[in-house]
Amino acid sequence: MTSLNVEMLAADATEPITSAGNAQLGIAVLAGIALIVLLITRFKLHAFLALTIGSLALGAFAGAPLDAAIASFTKGLGSTVAGVGVLIALGAILGKLLADSGGADQIVDTILARAGGRAMPWAMVLIASVIGLPLFFEVGIVLLIPVVLMVAKRGDYSLMRIGVPALAGLSVMHGLIPPHPGPLVAIDAIGANLGVTLALGIVVAIPTVIIAGPLFSRYAARWVDVPVPERMIPQRASDDLERRPGFGATVATVLLPVVLMLVKALVDIVVDDPGNRVQRVTDVIGSPLIALLAAVLVGLFTLGRAAGFSKERISSTVETSLAPIAGVLLIVGAGGGFKQTLIDVGVGGMILDFSEDWAIPALLLAWLIAVAIRLATGSATVATISAAGLVAPLAADMSTSHAALLVLAIGAGSLFFSHVNDAGFWLVKEYFGMSVGQTVKTWSVMETIISVVGIVFVLLLSLVL
Repeated sequence: MTSLNVEMLAADATEPITSAGNAQLGIAVLAGIALIVLLITRFKLHAFLALTIGSLALGAFAGAPLDAAIASFTKGLGSTVAGVGVLIALGAILGKLLADSGGADQIVDTILARAGGRAMPWAMVLIASVIGLPLFFEVGIVLLIPVVLMVAKRGDYSLMRIGVPALAGLSVMHGLIPPHPGPLVAIDAIGANLGVTLALGIVVAIPTVIIAGPLFSRYAARWVDVPVPERMIPQRASDDLERRPGFGATVATVLLPVVLMLVKALVDIVVDDPGNRVQRVTDVIGSPLIALLAAVLVGLFTLGRAAGFSKERISSTVETSLAPIAGVLLIVGAGGGFKQTLIDVGVGGMILDFSEDWAIPALLLAWLIAVAIRLATGSATVATISAAGLVAPLAADMSTSHAALLVLAIGAGSLFFSHVNDAGFWLVKEYFGMSVGQTVKTWSVMETIISVVGIVFVLLLSLVL
């Protein structure tokens, strides 16, 4: 098989690169995923390497020529990074500007100054949700933990009563709302509309975060009562700044890309005429690339310059924001390669054949697959990428709204029961000074509530839309 023929076959998702039967393909998929899980959990191999090896092994197990499997993997990696790489980079820049300028602290302090008593858990959810929009989960935790600990200490609140709502807000944003990497990759793999997914994601996220945050925190506080670990209260970013951005300007900057994308989705639904000038304009300004780029450019002034940053300091902030996302980009890219390999060996057809005989709705099937991979690997992003690749063919005949709900079902499944193979589990455990058992009773149960409540609301929306 020539290189040209390999590329042509890999490019055609409808023409498998192997003639293996469903039984062999099923075994190949299980073996490929098992290998990835084993490499990540047992041998502590980086997820990028594990996904790369697992993708090539999947092709080999399915009986595909190795050169064809390599072509599929590289094609998937390239298209995924091309689709979401720039968006992840822009999100990282915006998040770094928000953190270093003191904008995040300004949002936190303003809301906390106006909240107290029973309103405090709700204030923490609001803070985490707003700050969590442009930030990766781990960055959001690092930003919010000092606030959570200080509020609990000064206000004499239960640490779980304050901490669980903040973690719920961050986690829901991470799993369900673009421009986070997981939802972005799922949208790209399934071919869903980003604006519609964002709008429906917000609809699902609001009740989910309320139930898993302020409401569940009441029980979490009874189950686990730990003192505030003062050694974990670091200096805040804005403590070294002479001034920081205003509250209104900071919130407007953070919400700008969300508003632009929602406007595009609304105009697409109301106007529904590709030749209309208004729709053409909103299609441009509401595209993820332009929306996030606009927010970053605005943030250079409303966040960076407002904090008194020099041009050199702003340039340094942007530069340092990109280094930490190298690993994320590689994992996301390799996940895209794994997805493409799944498609090209014909797994899509196998899933379609099986789903015709199962009395399981496509949305629930997508959730269950994501749950299984999440439990095995501990990574929400790996679970989202892998599940999206497996169930993408199911979206072929779906409406725009149901394709978006398929993305959300995968996102909800990817958050199910975080445990000892998840880096987030240990991050929360150490920051809050809990034992493994206490972390399971609070963090793990909270993640499971988010996942289950999320899929319930997704299924309810599917009945209405």
